[in-house]
Amino acid sequence: MTDYDYDLFTIGAGSGGVRASRLAARYGARVGVAEEFRVGGTCVVRGCVPKKFLVYASEYGRMQHESLGYGWSASDVGFDWRKLVEAKDGEIDRLNGIYIRNLKNAGAEIHESRAVLKDRHTIYLVDQGRDVTARTILIASGGAPWIDETVPGHELGITSNEVFHLETFPRHVVIAGGGYIAVEFACIFKGLGADVCLVYRGEDILRYFDSDVSVQVHAELKRQGIRVITQATFTEIEDLGAGERRVRLSNGAKIDADLVFWAVGRRPATEGLGLKEVGVELAKNGAVKVDEWSRTSVDNIFAVGDVTDRVNLTPVAIREGAAFAETEFNSNPQKMDYAFIAKAVFSNPPVGTVGYTESEARKKYAKVDVYKTDFRQMKHMLTGDEQRTLMKIIVDGETDAVVGVHIVGEHAPEMIQCLAIAVKAGVKKADFDATCALHPTAAEELVTMREKFTPKF
Repeated sequence: MTDYDYDLFTIGAGSGGVRASRLAARYGARVGVAEEFRVGGTCVVRGCVPKKFLVYASEYGRMQHESLGYGWSASDVGFDWRKLVEAKDGEIDRLNGIYIRNLKNAGAEIHESRAVLKDRHTIYLVDQGRDVTARTILIASGGAPWIDETVPGHELGITSNEVFHLETFPRHVVIAGGGYIAVEFACIFKGLGADVCLVYRGEDILRYFDSDVSVQVHAELKRQGIRVITQATFTEIEDLGAGERRVRLSNGAKIDADLVFWAVGRRPATEGLGLKEVGVELAKNGAVKVDEWSRTSVDNIFAVGDVTDRVNLTPVAIREGAAFAETEFNSNPQKMDYAFIAKAVFSNPPVGTVGYTESEARKKYAKVDVYKTDFRQMKHMLTGDEQRTLMKIIVDGETDAVVGVHIVGEHAPEMIQCLAIAVKAGVKKADFDATCALHPTAAEELVTMREKFTPKF
């Protein structure tokens, strides 16, 4: 018999926390899980999944317009925001129920409560007003949207937490940010019929991606009518009444809108969890510092997912959670491998990428070969759409290993998921060249690029 109530207690029932808890329970551990919002976490409840539904919705209007070039015609076409929100909410409720059932079926006990550490083995369940104890504790509280509270009127804007529950669809939207969330929602709102302005402090959007990807997406946003203002920030948000806002920018410009959306980043959700008080070391941004086994500075406390600010992606959190459970509760030591993780931006057009950017590769390898193509897909020859597709392959010039693939264009995320397998396995450029093309497809360009790209200075 143990002196603790649980062998494992997990704070946070998002993707990483749920996976770790389910596996640990299956391996015989007595598991407790605390979640103060909804089981499923950001990804399922107010992140990747509902966002992708909005992305799909935003694409149908474009498809209807494109279909005219193929002989289709339609009249009385309209869009109902409330119907979309209700359908989305129904599916999120279903997924939330599945997550709850899976945890319970594995034998884990769910506590609908905020949880705060009192010491290295004691957790206070705020909503229940009681303590529980655990031999091992896992922090999987994820991240939360960040707002620049130094900006007067900052509270007049919303974040990705609220955007999925808007009562009415906005007519004019101004978005602060230039990363994943900002770019994706700019395309969503535009695709559903709003006027959109994106304001970003940097020189160009998607700054952590390959520079060609950034430039291509920026051009495509402008081409579809999204106003992009770079090297500027919000300095004030005014309430004009009747739901109208006025955003003043650092460059002196002002923008009126009925929706202001903060998408300037996320921070690890560690505030108020009692981590510092029990000796868990945190980074300057509040992230939990962990070693390669996801162990914190307190040897029985671990952390996985966005709260660690390593690679903030749902599949990474899931794998981190699985590796933790295998190591600690199944005598099967595993570590997460962070090399060649595929990423996507569900913009219009979408982005798919795996491996090093050209800049990163040139810093890492003595010789780098670049292959690049930019073309208009066959589909658009009849639609009149000028959207272009970019494909770029980065190669270690000494070993011929493909160390980066970057695509901007229709179905890019689907292509990159398959390509990530090959890149992870060490595929050579010669293997691409030896592969017969599948015609007619956009993806055939990946195996027909032969000429090395030479930059013109």
